[in-house]
Amino acid sequence: MLTVASDIDVLARFGRALADPIRCRILLALRQASAYPADLADALGVSRTRLSNHLACLRDCGLVVTAPDGRRTRYELADERLGHALDHLLAAVVAVESDKTCQDAGTKDCC
Repeated sequence: MLTVASDIDVLARFGRALADPIRCRILLALRQASAYPADLADALGVSRTRLSNHLACLRDCGLVVTAPDGRRTRYELADERLGHALDHLLAAVVAVESDKTCQDAGTKDCC
């Protein structure tokens, strides 16, 4: 049975997905177009096993979905609005002064 997640849960899930650079690269690649895992692994320069683990995480977070394509499986963003959200997030973060860093950088729970 599907349940509606709270706003906090949704943002936390999105934050966990973005917390890993490889997952960020996957989302940015899928923002451009759907892709096959082997092609993504080659494009990102990671092993297929490692990519598979990250894709599973993104699937579990509800951010990507699979699309059967004959004998192969293609990955795409679960909703096209995620691509727009990434664009807006990038624009907002780029607008922040580049010399600003988190005071707690280097601690376990900080960026």
